[in-house]
Amino acid sequence: MSRFSRQTILPDFGKEGQEKLSRARVLVVGAGGLGCPVLLHLAAAGVGTIGIVDGDVISESNLNRQTLFGHQHTGKPKAAIAAEILKQKYPDLNFEVFSDFLNTNNALEIISSFDVIVDGTDNFGTRYLVNDACVLLNKPLVMGAIYKYEGQLMIFNFGDVALNYRDIYPNPPGENQIPNCAETGVLGVLPGIIGTLQASEVIKILSEVGKVLSGKILFFNLKNTSFYEVAIQHNPKGRENLPKSEKYFKNRNYNINCGIAEGINWEKALDWTRNMNNSILLDIREPGEKPFFEKEYLSKKPMGEIRNNPESLSAYENILLFCASGQRSSQLAKELKQQFPEKKIFSVEGGILDPASPLNSNEYDT
Repeated sequence: MSRFSRQTILPDFGKEGQEKLSRARVLVVGAGGLGCPVLLHLAAAGVGTIGIVDGDVISESNLNRQTLFGHQHTGKPKAAIAAEILKQKYPDLNFEVFSDFLNTNNALEIISSFDVIVDGTDNFGTRYLVNDACVLLNKPLVMGAIYKYEGQLMIFNFGDVALNYRDIYPNPPGENQIPNCAETGVLGVLPGIIGTLQASEVIKILSEVGKVLSGKILFFNLKNTSFYEVAIQHNPKGRENLPKSEKYFKNRNYNINCGIAEGINWEKALDWTRNMNNSILLDIREPGEKPFFEKEYLSKKPMGEIRNNPESLSAYENILLFCASGQRSSQLAKELKQQFPEKKIFSVEGGILDPASPLNSNEYDT
């Protein structure tokens, strides 16, 4: 019996629907809590070519919701491992791996070769970037989002009423309006539900079976198991904010920090460094910068070196930065939060000159 026999016997779907899936190319942006169920269900359904974009590595805190991965995968690249696991399960499918974060330099080129785009990311900057790229390239976009116990599902740039994310939110939120992603919390089942719904909409778009959820936002509340829909309409103000051309797109800055840089005091920073796995306390001052401070639990790497190679910190789940006064570490924490939105990244308040620092306590051996 064919692997897809239970699908092909469905009224309206049949062999024709299965053939459409097998010829399709779907790009999944983000192999996280939303992306994992999307990838699994699209592959199981027989989507012929699946692209996976994710520049992050797997950390232990991912495992409650990123169900493709296990403990043996921590520290490894998400996109490559997801493709490897799915290829073992479904060797007849094609997987294209992009182990990078989408940006204005690569997004249009990557997205252009796929039929449907799925946004499974968790930060506003990438959402706007993917949305704007899909509008420029006229690609259907299936977007999911979660916050605490609630989830949302939206279909953009599809059908007679081709809406986009900016019709709902014309402008990105300010830094002080964005909750800290790592501290918000989530039950793993919620992105599993929303991701599965995203996969179902992709299958409907590709097979042309059923009514696609366009022109509406679907809301789901986990606490009371309720669904409701809200209609959306064109927003002229949002349309004005779309990039007018690929040139404008490539020159636009989509960096939006996930909340203001989180501060942490020295007592908590030292406690985290000693007692929490995958934590690093990092002196980002320049070599030779005084006062000197050396301890066995301390690592050193200048701010410029980190900016040039942020991937050197990808293996750590908790990143604690300090400088002389806390100003440079606060700025760098914001930048790294954009690069690694799921990690816990803090600036140590007051820096090494703070009266509470180990430099000024009995703990520091002069």
